[in-house]
Amino acid sequence: MGELPQQALDQLFFSARSYNGYLDKPVPQATLERIWELMKMGPTSANILPARIIWCTSDAAKQKLAACASAQNQPKILSAPVTVIIGMDLDFPETVPELFPHNPGAKDWFADPVARETAAFRNSSLQGGYFILAARAVGLDTGPMSGFDNQAVDAAFFAGTAIRSNFISTLGHGDPASIFPRLPRPGFDRFNTIV
Repeated sequence: MGELPQQALDQLFFSARSYNGYLDKPVPQATLERIWELMKMGPTSANILPARIIWCTSDAAKQKLAACASAQNQPKILSAPVTVIIGMDLDFPETVPELFPHNPGAKDWFADPVARETAAFRNSSLQGGYFILAARAVGLDTGPMSGFDNQAVDAAFFAGTAIRSNFISTLGHGDPASIFPRLPRPGFDRFNTIV
């Protein structure tokens, strides 16, 4: 495989932006399912796939989520066609025998609660990155954010489970009027070391 054409690189990276507002265009469920089909293919440690996704598409769900967010983020959540909660399942080891079957002892790698939480956070964050790229690949835009009360989100959406929220992101067809000018990105020599 060779490098992707520039148009694809632009769509995924160079021209892609984080949006604060969206056009009034719906996002069908089939597109949400397509995003999942793409993002699930990204690598995670031992294929653990700890991310659990809540796709907030109804006004009621978005209002419930907005109530857990900062004042600055509430209008973004309410106006987006979809807002996504990327969660991490601390019970992910239960699916390891199915998802990593060639090593029967792999579930035991995550017996320690600290190691399990570290793996869940790291790998659900990776999957969140794959979500952003998958959304861009299917022609949509995102607005990933912190600025919310994790405990409130967990109580509102994950009560009674071992799932904890990682971050949230809006999703839809971005409104070009809602983005800021492109911010600086340092060159290779500034933040990288080859040894």
